Amino acid sequence: MVKRSRTLLERRWLRVREEHVVLPTGVEIEEFHLIDGSDWAATLALTDDRRVVLVEQYRHGLGAVSRELPAGVIDPGEEARGAAERELLEETGMAAGAWEPLYVTHTEPSRHTNRAHFFLARGARAVARPRPESTESLRVVLVPVEEVLAGLGGGLVTHGLHVAALLLAERAGALR
Repeated sequence: MVKRSRTLLERRWLRVREEHVVLPTGVEIEEFHLIDGSDWAATLALTDDRRVVLVEQYRHGLGAVSRELPAGVIDPGEEARGAAERELLEETGMAAGAWEPLYVTHTEPSRHTNRAHFFLARGARAVARPRPESTESLRVVLVPVEEVLAGLGGGLVTHGLHVAALLLAERAGALR
């Protein structure tokens, strides 16, 4: 139960709230902090020659370049798959013929309120020039499926939810 809630910070991409909560056990936490952010969508895109479409980009929280699946925020009123298709095109200049949902997960259920929607897209191919946002500096990398899977434990992809998407796709037989 929430006894009190106040917004500490509100910006375009996030809101930070402080709440006085009573847990189901009766324990009270007077200063519990929540981070509200937009839901986002990501695509595990595969080319016909069995390469995974990845993007390399600087991530300030990491302080380094990260190799990830193409992804981005779901705009208000936009469907998750539409956002995934849009982000794939914007970030990589690619489109895909066959799309299917892979999984939806809470990004960090302890403090974050948003979800991530992952899609599997087959038959990815270049159809346009990438058009990343001005705040993005991206490099598209096509990596053979086997190399991606072999490199997961060694940091080839370090975003935890993206690693989970790759492992779930492999487990489901989608990468064979």
